[in-house]
Amino acid sequence: MSEGADKESKTEEATEKKISDAIEKGNLPFSREAPILASIIAFLIIMVFVAVPGGLKLTALLSELLDKSDDWRLTSADDARQLFSIIGAAVGIALLPVLIIIPGAGILASVLQNAPRIVANRIEPQFSRISIAKGWSRIFGAAGRVEFLKSTFKFAAASAIVFMIFFEDTHFFVDAIITEPNALPELIRSHLVRLLSSIAIAVTVLAAFDLAWTRIHWRSELRMTRQEIKDEHKQAEGDPLLKSRLRSLGRDRARQRMIASVPTATLIVANPTHFSVALRYVAAKDSAPVVVAKGQDIIALKIREIAEAHDIPVFENTQLARSLYKQVQVNNVIAPEFYKAVAELIQFVNARRR
Repeated sequence: MSEGADKESKTEEATEKKISDAIEKGNLPFSREAPILASIIAFLIIMVFVAVPGGLKLTALLSELLDKSDDWRLTSADDARQLFSIIGAAVGIALLPVLIIIPGAGILASVLQNAPRIVANRIEPQFSRISIAKGWSRIFGAAGRVEFLKSTFKFAAASAIVFMIFFEDTHFFVDAIITEPNALPELIRSHLVRLLSSIAIAVTVLAAFDLAWTRIHWRSELRMTRQEIKDEHKQAEGDPLLKSRLRSLGRDRARQRMIASVPTATLIVANPTHFSVALRYVAAKDSAPVVVAKGQDIIALKIREIAEAHDIPVFENTQLARSLYKQVQVNNVIAPEFYKAVAELIQFVNARRR
């Protein structure tokens, strides 16, 4: 009941990320009827184009062996081994197209559906594969019902085709009895070609349906709920709470580094309570005064407290403190319009030190 309700809530089409994740895990639509159809067509090609010349060559060899049986000595095991190797090689050459074309057609039909890929978790042991409940749901679910209908269609179509070709026309058995032995293989081959052609037509219809059904069913299995889509977007963009927390931590670390730089300052420019800007100027190191720290309200008071503890001069200049705070970033040199005002303060500090 809960599984049905869960499927009913999955009303949204799968996102590109959900599809790509499914592909990476090896969850791809695959029609089992396509390789079967390819194998039937391959066998039909063999019966039409390969069976006759291959059969004639094999028949000629076997006839020659039987006609000239006196030329073969079978006095030892080596003679028998040589004879069987010749016969085996001839039979192998005759069957080689069958061993290559039919498996090759099945592999090609599988590759054309989906590019081959190695997915380790597809071969990992999973409890769901041996679970009775999961197996029951697979058998009696939508996929199981479709597989049952396909099997029923194949059985009915094959039975009807065999009946129409071999049993409805009773002349086949009469012809098989009265036909010369050397013409019997061609008679059987012609009827097999008719049989395979009819089966190939029926399986083509079934394979076309199965190709469409597997993709539709695959898409339906990947459907998502609205909440899943929201969670995916949240995960892709980042959790707003987590991002806010990370930004807060980043600001705290930057503030701590800034406060730690206050003892390196040359002087502090401050508004009495609201703004403090710590400036450093070392003639051999700095091309112009550098703002090593700045703050407002509590941070401003903290900067002044550290400056007083390290005997750093504090100059109260409301306009200059506000302008430096708003226009200059930490670890940047001051703008040229502040050079004169700051230079006067630096000269005063140097004179006091001397």
